[in-house]
Amino acid sequence: MTDFSRAATARFRAHLTFGASLGALGAAMVLTATPALAQTTPAPAQTPAQTTDDQTATDDQDIVVTGFRASLESAVAEKKNRDQIVESVSSEDIGKLPDASIAESIARLPGLTSQRVSGRSNVISIRGFSPDFSTTLLNGREQTSTGDNRAVEYDQYPSEVVNQVLVYKTPMASIVGQGLSGTVDLRTIRPIEYGKRVISIGARGVDADLGKLNSGSKQYGYRVNGTYVDQFADGKIGVALAASYTDEPYQIQEFNSWGYNTINGNALIGGSKSYVTSTDLKRFGVTGTVEFKPVDNFTSTFDGFYSDFKDDQIKRGIELPLAYDGQDNKSVTDPTNNGARFNPATATATNGTYTNGTFTNVEGVVRNDAFQRHAKLYSFGWNNKWEGDDGWNAMVDVSHSRTDRNELVLESYSGTGFRRGVGATDTIGFTTSETGSFYSHQLDYSDPNLIGLTDPLGWGGSNIQAGYYNNRIVKDRIWQYRVEVEKEMDGGFLSSIKAGWNYTNHDKSLTPDEALLQIADGSVFKAIPSNYLLKPTQQAYLGLGPIVSYDPLALLDGGIYKLTPNTSLDVPAKAYQVHEDLMTLYAQANIKTQLGASELTGNIGLQAINTSQHTDGYYVVNNALVANRKGADYWDVMPSLNLSLRFPSDFVIRAGLAREVMRPRMDDMRLAVAYGVDQQRQLIAGSSGNPYLRPFRANAADLSFEKYFGNKGYLAAQFFYKKLVSYVIDQSIPETAYDYSGLPLSGGYQTTNPGGPLYVSPIGVITTPYNISGGELYGVELAGTLPFGEIVSALDGFGVTGGASYTESKIRTSPTSDPSDIPGYSKWVANGTGYFEKWGFSARGSVRYRSSFIGELSGFGANRVQRRALPETIIDAQIGYDFSRGFLNGLSVYIQAQNLTNERFATQNPGQPLQIIDYQTYGRRYLAGFTFKF
Repeated sequence: MTDFSRAATARFRAHLTFGASLGALGAAMVLTATPALAQTTPAPAQTPAQTTDDQTATDDQDIVVTGFRASLESAVAEKKNRDQIVESVSSEDIGKLPDASIAESIARLPGLTSQRVSGRSNVISIRGFSPDFSTTLLNGREQTSTGDNRAVEYDQYPSEVVNQVLVYKTPMASIVGQGLSGTVDLRTIRPIEYGKRVISIGARGVDADLGKLNSGSKQYGYRVNGTYVDQFADGKIGVALAASYTDEPYQIQEFNSWGYNTINGNALIGGSKSYVTSTDLKRFGVTGTVEFKPVDNFTSTFDGFYSDFKDDQIKRGIELPLAYDGQDNKSVTDPTNNGARFNPATATATNGTYTNGTFTNVEGVVRNDAFQRHAKLYSFGWNNKWEGDDGWNAMVDVSHSRTDRNELVLESYSGTGFRRGVGATDTIGFTTSETGSFYSHQLDYSDPNLIGLTDPLGWGGSNIQAGYYNNRIVKDRIWQYRVEVEKEMDGGFLSSIKAGWNYTNHDKSLTPDEALLQIADGSVFKAIPSNYLLKPTQQAYLGLGPIVSYDPLALLDGGIYKLTPNTSLDVPAKAYQVHEDLMTLYAQANIKTQLGASELTGNIGLQAINTSQHTDGYYVVNNALVANRKGADYWDVMPSLNLSLRFPSDFVIRAGLAREVMRPRMDDMRLAVAYGVDQQRQLIAGSSGNPYLRPFRANAADLSFEKYFGNKGYLAAQFFYKKLVSYVIDQSIPETAYDYSGLPLSGGYQTTNPGGPLYVSPIGVITTPYNISGGELYGVELAGTLPFGEIVSALDGFGVTGGASYTESKIRTSPTSDPSDIPGYSKWVANGTGYFEKWGFSARGSVRYRSSFIGELSGFGANRVQRRALPETIIDAQIGYDFSRGFLNGLSVYIQAQNLTNERFATQNPGQPLQIIDYQTYGRRYLAGFTFKF
């Protein structure tokens, strides 16, 4: 192998465009540190990385690859040796995944992508399906979720406590808890197999470059972690412990519109609810493993995981009722309208949308809202495995996963006067573009002598309501019991046969706790006490200037506010409990035989699941709550076949056939009814669950062609096809009118005085999920990892990894509709990472792209809202240095930059680029840290 000269190395480093500061740090490290030796041989997965202290560089000596290259080679080895189509990510070293979060690492795998929440990758889409279609396991066991459904939110799991991630794209009978689009298995370290004592500590600092957008928020944060692995009693006992603590800020500038009303044939912004949001994310995560292996044949392993997650947000902004503010059945174009008024003659329309104009008589609502999302996740598993000398193996596994979650939304309103026509009104000019709307104004919303605590628009109706308290209490429980027996075969077509039984008990419940937020002394308008006033929040990015700011929780704790429980029957009617009992039987035969000079491996199996599901909840009948329990029992039978034909030339052809099943969303199985006034249609619209739902079911076929270069690299073309024989949809049924009489309405609306103010008919519409035949989805994925040094020796250390996928959806989301996009579906997904790693120095830049998709956002009280999201491209970069000599041996330092182009997240009305619904910017994030292993 030929190494670069120092001059040549400097020229190559000069071409690494990761920013001046990153390049300066990398150059300083290289010039001041002793170069490490060339690295050529991969470290086997789950074995300790070896140092080079006692090694001398010679032409015939191989040295262990570490760092990002080792992580890639481990991933290549996993993909090559498995009989399923899999993707994987391995830690670069103990406690060191390649990215700042698990979701970001997974999102770089071929055919996978993520959706950002508050600026961070949180949930994963596999092969064009939303997160609802995949499942996540921890060490092979099903996990509860911090969300309303089954999809795991990955920011619950610190990347430092995960050693490896496997993504199964094709099913196998012996994997319990599989998804329809794929199954993600998070793996922690096995200390006996690791075989060495190691202690690792690390820390990093974070800079959110948008700064402190809200008073009391932070620009800087930190993260610390530690890992300990050891073996005792001559290797019979192994212990692994990893812990991580995060305290990081996230800042968001948001534009949000209510939607767009039609005025004189053109779309006009209906209202604006835009916030400056500051998030303080605190998370403590710890995982521990104890292995006991008294004899070579028997291993007993206990795993535990605990996560304490706190996501506290403060959201401040001005809510502006605009084109939807017609009062007493009048249009906003009516000069006598008591709400906002608009004159089309003074406005400009472009391509069917008003892009410039003025609203008068606008009564804005200054919002200071708190959103707290707290969750504790507990998970443990006890596995006992016997591997007999006679080929008989047995396994018994018991596991439990539990999540306790509280989501509190505290809305606080302030304005110029109590209810309409009392306080000062504003003249709002607007300019609408592809980034949302920019405003002009006349009132000073930061003046505490003008803005006070009140109900500016009378949203409380007959109640005096200065805000709303909505606390959602969610509990999620899984118990899982499993037994498996396997017989290994000597010679012949089959290598082994296994059979197993698994029982899973899953319970999930929602208990709502809602109250009116009222002024404690009974007044309808109260000046904000000066001792609670904070530095005004700037909304200059919207043109609205500074606004009055305070902490609503502090006002509640200080007795300025009081909570008056909402006794309306619609609150307890939202509660539900979903119960599932699943008994799984499976049998699998593993194949290994020679076909001439080639080898055929794989498995054929059958999995059968008996499901017993029921839901407890309430209906409102004649103004009274009536308890109900409804459910269903059924079987699913799922055959699967995976074959891999392995040629001597390191060429592999894989094929898979399977029936795939994914349980429906748990919140879709509820008995509860949620409803509200649809301001666009001026009618009551609601949604309910369906406890009789059957799963999503698909017949799937996969074909993959893969060329490997040892364990160093590969090229692959993967084709897949899924026929959805059962799909769950939400369908509006206006023909079957739903009577909302007797149920209370918020926002001042009423159903008892036709022609009166804010009247809507009690006969509205409702959506409910049910099963239909869904259609088909198919696509191709191209992927590869190429170390350039294997092609041209002068490029040793350089390489690329990544992939691109194209997916075509022909799934119908209603019985009579044409095929359309499903939530989470992007037609194009691409990602790539270019890297250089040698002499201890490492540098890499990554880009990931996804085309337009239907994203799931959080609405009031964390209720899900689906909107069309625009394409996005995320660019990240990192440089670092690993010291391998002297007193700094074992130290790694790095700098990362995330979202370098400050890519926005945006949604719009389909096909209307000027009708933006959401436009969020998160800023760039810079991270600097170290790990030290000894």
